[in-house]
Amino acid sequence: MSDHFLLAQDVCKTYKDEGKKVKAVDGVSVGFKKARSTAILGPSGAGKSTLLHILGGLDKPTSGRIVLGGTDIYKLPDKRRAYIRNKRVGFVFQFYHLLSEFTALENVMMPALIMGQGAADKGQNVRGRAAGALKLVGLSNRMGHKPSELSGGESQRVAIARAIINEPEILLCDEPTGNLDSKTSESIYEILFDLKSRIGLSLVIVTHDEQLSGKTDDIIRLKDGKIA
Repeated sequence: MSDHFLLAQDVCKTYKDEGKKVKAVDGVSVGFKKARSTAILGPSGAGKSTLLHILGGLDKPTSGRIVLGGTDIYKLPDKRRAYIRNKRVGFVFQFYHLLSEFTALENVMMPALIMGQGAADKGQNVRGRAAGALKLVGLSNRMGHKPSELSGGESQRVAIARAIINEPEILLCDEPTGNLDSKTSESIYEILFDLKSRIGLSLVIVTHDEQLSGKTDDIIRLKDGKIA
């Protein structure tokens, strides 16, 4: 798997539920190549979201390794792992997690500002990059609007723009259209695949939508925490 820049190696995640141990992820080994799209499919409770969170550095596995660009990220100190997560990985969730008091543009700027970017020029460069990201997702005309003034599809597009502001190598998407109607869902997937082609992003999309599997380069099927 030397040509894979993100690797899961024998990853397990165990939780305790009413005193019993439950393996949400059970010995998963899988690799992801640059600039390819992968669908992670499976029924509810299969471990899809847990695996995605582990891949992105959000949830430490009980055992096993996650190697990103040759680095075992869970051997790093928390602050270093958080920096790598913020710089090299973008996240798009089912719920948009936009800050209600800020505009679309300000929401997109947040990950860059958190990294300390923009101090030298009072955020002008970050503001320009955020505007460019919103243009990529077709929201140049909604930059000054707050989340309450946006539709669900527009809110998700803002979330996608926010996920790419730091120019990550991979975008991890957890049921990104779970709250949207079929027509809007299709437009969101079009944006994601367009970004993959345009800026060379790797896409990993957790979904139960079997139709999506026909659009991605690779498919991983999970059942009971294992690759089926």
